[in-house]
Amino acid sequence: MSTVPELRITLDGSERVVEPGSTAGTVLDADGRTVIAARVDGELRDLAYRVREGESVEPVEIGSADGRAIMRHSAAHVMAQAVQELFPEARLGIGPPVENGFYYDFDVPEPFTPEDLKRIEKRMREIVKQGQRFSRRPVSDEEAREELAREPYKLELIGLKGSAPEAGEGADVEVGAGELTIYDNLDAKSGELRWKDLCRGPHLPTTRVIPAFKLMRSGGAYWRGSEKNPQLQRIYGTAWESREKQDEYLKLLEEAEKRDHRRLGAELDLFSFPPEIGSGLAVFHPKGGVVRRVMEDYSRRRHEEAGYEFVNTPHITKQNLFEVSGHLGWYKDDMFPPMEVDGGDYYLKPMNCPMHNLIFRARGRSYRELPLRLFEFGSVYRFEKSGVVHGLTRVRGMTQDDAHIYCTREQMVGEIKNLLGFVLDLLRDYGLDEFYLELSTRDDSEKFIGVEEDWAEATAALKEAADDSGLDLVDDPGGAAFYGPKISVQAKDAIGRTWQLSTIQVDFNQPKRFELEYQAADGSRQQPVMIHRALFGSIERFFGVLLEHYAGAMPPWLAPVQVVGIPIGDAHVPHLQKVAERLRERGIRVEVDASADRMQKKIRNAQKQKVPFMLLAGDDDVAKDAVSFRYRSGEQKNGVSIEEAVEEVVAAVRDRVQV
Repeated sequence: MSTVPELRITLDGSERVVEPGSTAGTVLDADGRTVIAARVDGELRDLAYRVREGESVEPVEIGSADGRAIMRHSAAHVMAQAVQELFPEARLGIGPPVENGFYYDFDVPEPFTPEDLKRIEKRMREIVKQGQRFSRRPVSDEEAREELAREPYKLELIGLKGSAPEAGEGADVEVGAGELTIYDNLDAKSGELRWKDLCRGPHLPTTRVIPAFKLMRSGGAYWRGSEKNPQLQRIYGTAWESREKQDEYLKLLEEAEKRDHRRLGAELDLFSFPPEIGSGLAVFHPKGGVVRRVMEDYSRRRHEEAGYEFVNTPHITKQNLFEVSGHLGWYKDDMFPPMEVDGGDYYLKPMNCPMHNLIFRARGRSYRELPLRLFEFGSVYRFEKSGVVHGLTRVRGMTQDDAHIYCTREQMVGEIKNLLGFVLDLLRDYGLDEFYLELSTRDDSEKFIGVEEDWAEATAALKEAADDSGLDLVDDPGGAAFYGPKISVQAKDAIGRTWQLSTIQVDFNQPKRFELEYQAADGSRQQPVMIHRALFGSIERFFGVLLEHYAGAMPPWLAPVQVVGIPIGDAHVPHLQKVAERLRERGIRVEVDASADRMQKKIRNAQKQKVPFMLLAGDDDVAKDAVSFRYRSGEQKNGVSIEEAVEEVVAAVRDRVQV
């Protein structure tokens, strides 16, 4: 009888008996290419991890979300090794996986050039081909400091290991797991050390398992995301489980570049960011102003129909208001510095909700008034770091379509369901139709206020409404606002990218802090529930999302110019001006191109401006009291009567269809 003890583990939901010393790779029968890591009792582990009694082991495939992250983090190590081999003076920062890729930060004397990136990528391919092994080993703090003595940024991370999540962007991939570990890159044949890095892991078995990667660009980035720290050089890359997947992604990037709202904003003369005004502060040009006004006007009309009441609040307020709301304690880093006025500090508002609370509190309220739905296009200001400001989608000054609903606890679930339906219907009107929901809740950290019972009730109400919608629901633990949980509407655009748009947040805490009350039916004083709701998120961001969704070719109802009249010759201008007048009477935005340009150039100009309808006129059209349609697609329809042409345009605008 064997005296060798046995280990019992759980694999695929069933108990298995394995030999002592078995690795995760062995029990999974992993090939190291398809299955590249393991999840052991919920923790990601290398395939070389030795399983223990009672553990549950699951495979991690390279094409899964976890598998891709592990592969990309391994690619970041390969890139850092290549950089230090080519640039021995380079000091290491942090190199985490990110969505669709990875990056690594380096302290180098000079910024990387495109030629440098080509050299680095070539050296990476050589390292990948060598099949170097990723080997994990625990080290003490003292050992880590000794081994990494030439890496000042790593030494700083070692000192911060107990607070890795707060240590800076990406720091938790290196420290914070309770013990320090170093990953060695070892020669496949000799086992000699080729490179090493402070890292939590896990990693691929070998570098050869990285199927496809490409370096994308380089740029500056502050150490640990703070402008007070040194600026390092960041190299971005992408890595995928197959060349086909990488090619798909690169094609998507190419399409995204064509749709970049910043480029379209300039080409279509919609908006700009004058440096004289400041980073993240947009000005809208006349055409962009038209689009924005139409968006706002339609939203206002829908809100009126849904029983909202319109309010307006100032852009600045005394400090005390944000002390009461909690924003100064929990949100101060995202607020602009105060300005001194009359001996006191005033702040630009980052949120409208505290002021709406004051409107509710301005007089006594009865249960008969509830739900009370307050709505405002309110301008707010947030001190986004310069490195994350991005066109209209990440700005410092924005206008929120902000609503706050005050209701009883009994009304709460029904109101959330109505809100979610209202939000989704309105987003569909703007041409978005593929959604899922994200439920952001509190975790065990100390960044949340209020009692757990209130949070549990609010979370349950949001979940019930989300389930009722029939949409997929994804959990986001720890992603809630400091005062309450939220549902976020995630919308997919025309090329499959996901954008977070509308949010619905349930808040028991601000009504308490502002001592909001209403008189209930039994005469008692009760605290209302407060529901925060931003539909677009911000006008600016939603404008940018729509511009990219439509690639600048806005549907007729949103287009700044809906129709351009193009005469074949000067003699046909009066005819088109008559048509234009008929269209203007029906509320259509129309221009007649009476310039000296040839007709073909006028058509090209209208196409470049992505005008939905071009109405052409020549001798035959004038004689028949008609026009010829030319659409954005290049299709043409000749000899259409003026009356029919006007009705076609008006119907397209009224029905909000795309052409």
